[in-house]
Amino acid sequence: MKALSDCVILVTPTSFGRHDPRLHSALAEVVGEVIGNERGRPLTSDELRDILPGCDGYIAGQDHIDLRALQGAERLRVIARYGVGVDRVDLAAAQSRGIIVTNTPGANADAVAELTIGLMLALARQIPQSNQRMRRGEWPRLSGASLAGSVVGLLGLGAIGQAVARRLRAFGCILQAHDPFVASGQAQELGAQLVELDALVANADFLSLHLPATPDTAGLVDADFLARMKRSAFLINTARGELVDEAALWKALQSGQLRGAALDTFRHEPPAADNPLFSLPQVIVTPHMGAHTTAAGNAMGWGALHDCLAVLRGEAPKHRVV
Repeated sequence: MKALSDCVILVTPTSFGRHDPRLHSALAEVVGEVIGNERGRPLTSDELRDILPGCDGYIAGQDHIDLRALQGAERLRVIARYGVGVDRVDLAAAQSRGIIVTNTPGANADAVAELTIGLMLALARQIPQSNQRMRRGEWPRLSGASLAGSVVGLLGLGAIGQAVARRLRAFGCILQAHDPFVASGQAQELGAQLVELDALVANADFLSLHLPATPDTAGLVDADFLARMKRSAFLINTARGELVDEAALWKALQSGQLRGAALDTFRHEPPAADNPLFSLPQVIVTPHMGAHTTAAGNAMGWGALHDCLAVLRGEAPKHRVV
């Protein structure tokens, strides 16, 4: 087994070590070389194909890690995802090459939950519109919605969905959720009622997405899904952009089928500046920043680092995906 001091590690998350420089020093002290990400964005498959052949370990951000990226990575033993989602990792390709994939579940749950609540409130009370109009010298009288007494639907009740549910209990809303992998007793402890998907879609005044991107969930929020929502409803997506058909969402918002939407994730990131959704005043957009807090960044960084080094030492990682 190769000594850690001879290993080369690729680190691509742009926020890795931003708030805790010890992450960089802890890695540099034990491995032979650390390769950073000078592009300041997720790497493409072609870019990874040129870099990975010389790497033993890889702490990965939102890069596109497909078969093409891994073809020449003969030395690579571990892909440690800086975050929970592995939808951009070809797990079958990694497994066939003996590459272990890990992630950091729960590390960013509180951060994403807090942004979700913030977006709900911003939509409900038209905070961005009020701010913009005040700066233009206006004194608008805008009528908002209230979370109290509203049905808030959570589509997905994993670590992030649960963190959102715990926070929502203080708002006096009616909390419903759909997740086939969660028991009704667990949902009740969070103050939520488990319902079927059709009922959740039809009942929710605020519908918040907390699902991973998989072949089964990709494009789930399509024209038919949106047509079944209340005309006064708000949609919040702090999960994955692949869940939403953006063209169908634009039509639903423009027609008044939905009252508003808040999106932290997009099908293509970064989205084009002329994305039609950006032209709608009832849409709030943020740059996939749900996990971007000091605490979440540090937790993801240390979790990914520990599992990456554990695999290179021949030890079992804490959070192995495949």
